[in-house]
Amino acid sequence: MAKTHTFTCNACGASSTKWSGRCEACGEWNSIVEEAPLSAGPAKKSLGGKRGRALNLTDLSSDEVPPPRTHSGIAELDRVLGGGLVPSSAILVGGDPGIGKSTLLLQAAASFARKGLKTIYVSGEEASAQVRMRADRLGLRDAPVQLATETNLRDILTTLETEKPQLAIIDSIQTMWADNVESAPGSVSQVRAAAHELTTFAKRRGMSVILVGHVTKDGQIAGPRVIEHMVDTVLYFEGERGHQFRILRAVKNRFGPADEIGVFEMTGNGLSEVTNPSALFLSERDKPAPGSVVFAGIEGTRPVLCELQALVAPSPHSQARRAVVGWDSGRLAMILAVLEARCGIPFTGLDVYLNVAGGMRITEPAADLAVAAALLSAREDTALPADTVVFGEISLSGALRPVGQTENRLKEAAKLGFSGAIAPSGGKTSGAGGLNIQKMPDLTAFVGEIFGAG
Repeated sequence: MAKTHTFTCNACGASSTKWSGRCEACGEWNSIVEEAPLSAGPAKKSLGGKRGRALNLTDLSSDEVPPPRTHSGIAELDRVLGGGLVPSSAILVGGDPGIGKSTLLLQAAASFARKGLKTIYVSGEEASAQVRMRADRLGLRDAPVQLATETNLRDILTTLETEKPQLAIIDSIQTMWADNVESAPGSVSQVRAAAHELTTFAKRRGMSVILVGHVTKDGQIAGPRVIEHMVDTVLYFEGERGHQFRILRAVKNRFGPADEIGVFEMTGNGLSEVTNPSALFLSERDKPAPGSVVFAGIEGTRPVLCELQALVAPSPHSQARRAVVGWDSGRLAMILAVLEARCGIPFTGLDVYLNVAGGMRITEPAADLAVAAALLSAREDTALPADTVVFGEISLSGALRPVGQTENRLKEAAKLGFSGAIAPSGGKTSGAGGLNIQKMPDLTAFVGEIFGAG
């Protein structure tokens, strides 16, 4: 293959395929130099020698106005979004079937529309009559939301280009199909193509788009994980069918803190926001009982108190059972191993059940000490004081490590009427609000002082 040479003028940037002493574009002498191609190889397999336009570069010290945000009026939703909806942003909302995704987004669409945003709600799963029935039940019939039911991606993009909305909600991405992709709707290729087209369209047109995604049995958003990399924000709508609480959790957010949560309560009139989730999670707590411990946790920037419940009973089977709801099962196995190896407290032949009350899901390691306290309380049939919160991370050596935002945890406990706390040594406890704080250096000292054994 013959090598293609590119010659460029240093004065005006004009390019040609041969060298000359004088530039024909600007008339400058001895300004033409040979340039190497952008990449080597055949033009069909690589970029070849064709050059693109130069980018405008800025330094890190450039002052740039932060993106404006539109508040929905739903405080819990605005908190999870990082302070409101950002223009030209792409948001992915995932959750189990029937958890309330469509209800939440219809309420959000009505709220944004009443704030002045031109909003289009595109449903690919329900008919227009079904969406209107839900709007009647939620009292949103008068909201200026434009509704469409379609699954053809080309028709949807044409409509969005014609109507020029500021917010588009697609429910759901698994039902969309592009006619240039030869596969069934919901397949990996179709989901990837639809998400890419909608996201790039939103960026070009200055429109915000919210995509609804189903989740698999493992709790992950169905389809390729590359969808989560395409969008700016990924939200998971969590909750148990038997509980009225719903938690909207941000696992990725380019415009705000990740791991932020918003708490909602499912009612007959839709989802209502919960301003004090700690009081809600502890509202059904009974009198002190063995195996019940209150954990002071942090979800994003918000302190949240919740109840951990443990049950330890002799196993009728040859292999003891370990069941966990709302926490990591691998972390539970580690806590049991540390209790046996460092404190001499065996759980062999005992079934262990652990539950986070209220449908809450805890991911931070600060719950280690509260879990150990619940397990020991259930095993020894001894109830901890009802007015005491527990938190701390347990290392494999049995030492207790301090956790972040200790002051905020203690302030939340004091605000809800708790008078005592058990925490690792070394944490900042200033501004605890008069709480009686017991600082523990390691797990052995904790077991000996609280349960009288070691």
